[in-house]
Amino acid sequence: MTPGDSLLLSDPAPATTAAPVISVVIPHLNTPDLLARCLESLMVQQLDAGPFEVIVVDNGSRTPLDAVQQRFAGVRFLLQPAAGPGLARNMGAAAARAPLLAFIDADCIALPGWVQAAHAAAASGAVVGGDIGVEVVDAACMTGCEAFESEFGFRQRFYIETRKFSVTANMAMPASALARVGPFAGIEIAEDLDWGQRAHAQGQSISFLPAMRVLHPARPDFAALARKWDRLLQHEWNGHRASGRSIMHWWLRTAMVALSPFLDARRMILSDRVSGLGNRWRGLVTLVRIRWYRVAKMLVAGRALTGPQRWNR
Repeated sequence: MTPGDSLLLSDPAPATTAAPVISVVIPHLNTPDLLARCLESLMVQQLDAGPFEVIVVDNGSRTPLDAVQQRFAGVRFLLQPAAGPGLARNMGAAAARAPLLAFIDADCIALPGWVQAAHAAAASGAVVGGDIGVEVVDAACMTGCEAFESEFGFRQRFYIETRKFSVTANMAMPASALARVGPFAGIEIAEDLDWGQRAHAQGQSISFLPAMRVLHPARPDFAALARKWDRLLQHEWNGHRASGRSIMHWWLRTAMVALSPFLDARRMILSDRVSGLGNRWRGLVTLVRIRWYRVAKMLVAGRALTGPQRWNR
């Protein structure tokens, strides 16, 4: 089997004779317990317009999904062995039976009304990104990562209105929009940013839809938060090199990241997603810590530009 080939894991007969009106696509990798939570949140959704289908595309997990497949017999399970959630989403979209698509990540849970809101927006022809909240264990005593990510982890409205893309962990569109703009890219770049900016360049707007809301778990510790930024910085570095911009442009961005904790501290202090002095303080400490971690990584990348190309080697 070549890397682009798909493998059908489970494709149950539709539970109803009516065709689905929207297909929910979920890329998955090595988080079967979180996937089960996600599917639970979808199974209780109501959709007035008709039935919806759920397609899970596993991206080559080491942990078998047998137990999840048995528990959710009405869900379609596919396998995309080529690495990258964008490729998994492409496979799910290609297999979809409905003319409308909704995307959610396996570690998210859909809040009540999510499918209804996604369907209404996509049926109108819109491409939308919904709100992404952060799950916390104890809102009265957040960890630093929980407080930081509650305010800075998923800035959907900012991304959509300013940077012209939606995080694909919570997104809906007509299938025709995906066909027109083109598929999601592979793992080497930020596929959601790339797709959104390609869509914008073609005149396709993306709207923020707060009623379409999901929750994403906070990173459990600083090491997990650092791993997230290692991945994102690799994407940024790849984009910088592909753009042909000068090294001075990279150094300027590095300086801006170094200064950003002082500029963004006010947001944490006044955040309506974080309450209490202790939570805000821990969030501020994590803000400074992760931004200066990013600076250290960016300095390594910048040095690699003028020397051996050793970034991420």
